[in-house]
Amino acid sequence: MSERHVIIIGGGLVGSLAACYLAKRGWKVDLYEKRQDTRTQQQGSLGENRSINLAISERGLAALRRLDPALEARVKKLVIPMRGRMIHALDGHQSSQAYDIFGKHINSVSRSELIKLLLDEAESYPGVNLHFGYKFITADFDTGQVVLQDAEYGGRNDSCEQGRVVVNADLIVGADGAFSRVRQRMMAKVMMNYSQTYIEHGYCELSMEPRNGNFAISPEHLHIWPRGSFMLIALPNLDRSFTCTLFMPWQQFDSIKRDADIVAFFRAHFPDALHLIGEKKLCAEFAANPKGSLMYVKCLPHTYKSRVVILGDAAHAMVPFYGQGMNCGFEDVEVLDRTMVETLQNANASSERTADLSNHLLRCALDKYSATRSVDTSAIVDLALENYIEMRAKVVDLRYLTRRFLERLLYRMFPQRIVPLYSMVSFTSIPYADVVARWNRQSMYLHRSVMAATLTAAFGIGLLSARLIGLRLPSLSEIARIAIRKD
Repeated sequence: MSERHVIIIGGGLVGSLAACYLAKRGWKVDLYEKRQDTRTQQQGSLGENRSINLAISERGLAALRRLDPALEARVKKLVIPMRGRMIHALDGHQSSQAYDIFGKHINSVSRSELIKLLLDEAESYPGVNLHFGYKFITADFDTGQVVLQDAEYGGRNDSCEQGRVVVNADLIVGADGAFSRVRQRMMAKVMMNYSQTYIEHGYCELSMEPRNGNFAISPEHLHIWPRGSFMLIALPNLDRSFTCTLFMPWQQFDSIKRDADIVAFFRAHFPDALHLIGEKKLCAEFAANPKGSLMYVKCLPHTYKSRVVILGDAAHAMVPFYGQGMNCGFEDVEVLDRTMVETLQNANASSERTADLSNHLLRCALDKYSATRSVDTSAIVDLALENYIEMRAKVVDLRYLTRRFLERLLYRMFPQRIVPLYSMVSFTSIPYADVVARWNRQSMYLHRSVMAATLTAAFGIGLLSARLIGLRLPSLSEIARIAIRKD
C-alpha cells in the first residue's frame, strides 16, 4: 500500500497529540496551525482568551502513557499536584476538601509549556511536518483536497488568492477548536445535529504573585472563593504565582466601570484575595485583560466517511468547570487510536500500523468511533455545566457536605461498589456515559439508605419519647392477638 497521508487542522494540545499518535502508526502527517509557532513567542503572547494553566488528570495522563510512558513522565515534571479544593469563606476562613480519600489528585499545568512539549514531541517523529501561520479555507472531503492560506497574505480575507496552498490527504483531522471551520464544512456534507449554547457568565483572568519568594497560598489546592452566583478560583504555577479566574454573570461585569468599582467589589466579596493580589495590580489586570465568554458545543456525527474526523473542542467544546476539556480531548485521540488499531487487528492484521487500514476499514473505524464517543462527550459536556453550580454554591451547602461525607464513608468501606462522581470522572477512564449511569444508580441507593436511616432514627426517637412520658407500647404478642380477633 502506498504511503497514507493525514492533514491535521489545528496545532493546539489535541492536534499536536494526534500528530504524535498518527505518526507512530505509520502515517505521513502535515499539521497546519493558523497561529505562529508558540515555541518562538514570549510567554503571555498566546492571547485569544485562553487559560494560562490547566488541570490534567488520569484521562489525559492515560492518553500520554499509551503513546509513550516517557512522554507522560516528562509532562509530570511540568505539573503541580492539587490534592483538593481550598474553600475561602467571606471572613477569610479556609477549609480544605480533599479530592479523594485515597490521596489521588489532579495537576495544574501550564498550557503554553505543555503545547511546546507536545509540538517538540510531534516534530521528533519522522514524516511529521509542522506548518504555522496557515488557516483552513475549505476542503473537498470526498477527494481529500484541502485549501489553506498563508495568513501573511490573506489575513482575515478568505477570498484572497495569494498565499493559497492546495494539498491532498487520505484523512483530515479537525482539531481547530470550538469555532472549528472543519466542522462547519462537515455540516455542509452530512446531516449533523449541532448545538452551540452560551451561558450567561463570563470570565476574566488575574494573577497572584509570589510573596517573599514563595506561594502566597497553599500550592497543593485549587482555591475557590464561592459566592453563590459567582466565584473566584486560583491554580498554582511553577514560578510560585497563581493564575486566578473570576467567573460571574455578564451583568456584574458590565456594572464595573472604574477602578474603584472593581476594588469595592473585591473588598466586599473577596477581601483576602484583594490583599494577596494587590489593589493596583487588580485594577491594571482587570482593565487590560479580555473578558471571555463561556459556551458549549454538542454535535453528531464526529466523522465523515473514511475522510474526516473532528476531535477536542471542535467536536465537544465545554465550560471549564470540571477540568476535563483537555483531558477529554486527549482521550478522544486515545480512543480513536484504540478503535483504529482494534479494527485493523480484527481484520487479522498483526501490526498496529493504522496507516495500513483500507478505506473500507478506516470508515468502519471512524463510524464506530463517532457512534460511541459522541455519547460520552455529550455526558461530560453536561457534567461540566452542572459542576459550575457545585463550585460556586454547593461546596458550602450543608446538604451537599452531608451527602459528600456519607458517600466518602461508603467509598472507604466499599471502594469497588461506591465511587464518588468526581473520582470516577477525574481518576478513572470509565467512559463518561457509564460514569453518569453508575452515579445515578449510586444516588438512588444512597437516597434510599438515607431515607431508611432517617425513618429508623425517627422511630427510635419516637419510642424513646414514648417511654420518657410514660406511654407503654403494645408488645408483639398483643399486636398478634388483636390481629387474630379481627380475622
